[in-house]
Amino acid sequence: MKRLEIKKNIQKPEDQNLSFRAFDLSLSSLENYLLPHKKDHFCILMLESGEIEIQIEDQKFKLSSGKISIIFPEQISSVTSTSSDVSGKIILFEEVLFCSDILKNELLSYNIDLATHLNCVFLSPSEFEQSKKLAIDIENVYLNPSLVRKEQARFYIKIFLLGLIELVHGQHPVLQHETDKTLYIRFKKMLNERYKNERTVQYYASKLAITTKKLNNITKKHCDETAINAIHNRILQEIKRLLLFSDLSHKQISMELGFSSPSALNKFVKTKLKETPTELQEELAQIYNR
Repeated sequence: MKRLEIKKNIQKPEDQNLSFRAFDLSLSSLENYLLPHKKDHFCILMLESGEIEIQIEDQKFKLSSGKISIIFPEQISSVTSTSSDVSGKIILFEEVLFCSDILKNELLSYNIDLATHLNCVFLSPSEFEQSKKLAIDIENVYLNPSLVRKEQARFYIKIFLLGLIELVHGQHPVLQHETDKTLYIRFKKMLNERYKNERTVQYYASKLAITTKKLNNITKKHCDETAINAIHNRILQEIKRLLLFSDLSHKQISMELGFSSPSALNKFVKTKLKETPTELQEELAQIYNR
């Protein structure tokens, strides 16, 4: 299955150093999305006119004027049909730089089914206009980026997403009685607190008083990944942030995150990403700091 990478989506020279994209939604811009595929980034489809039918995982959605769809990284999706008069905005952004922690961790107890509900959101005319204004602000930064303006875009995207999260929370209240959802929330909170020192599925399963098989089934259901991958991805997320935003050396990062040595850190990153921490740091710096 094809996997779309944002760093390969180059529409202008500056895109090599940008971690987001923003452009008009049109028949031509949807061409890459017609066949089932995965993305390594978030994708926002904002429809001003026309209709789009889209399949995300096993769900089908019909988007019309005033609707927004957010497709999460690694979700399988495809645009199955479009009307000839479609228009709107498309925003793409990388999760490591733009608040995936908000979407995946801190707000889990706020709404466990966040990803599912954000796949298709209907807005009132006033809500849509407010979101449209933010989308235009993001696109303006994309068309004329600078280091400061890229930071502005990051906050615009956060504001955009948090507004939609607040909206879907009102439309889909949390169901506290579902035991596996409660366990998933507890697992993610515990993981955020202890991932630096505790990295085995057995540890988290024992703390939750369930089997490792049960924990794997829960994580697969709610985030489409195994428990060990959830643990590893949380560690990788922190490695990327420390490489990008801190002045720590690789040795200090390895100590901070509980690795036995810098070589152990190097081996972990190499295994997961097929590149060294130095290569990863250079790649992140090129995208974000230029």
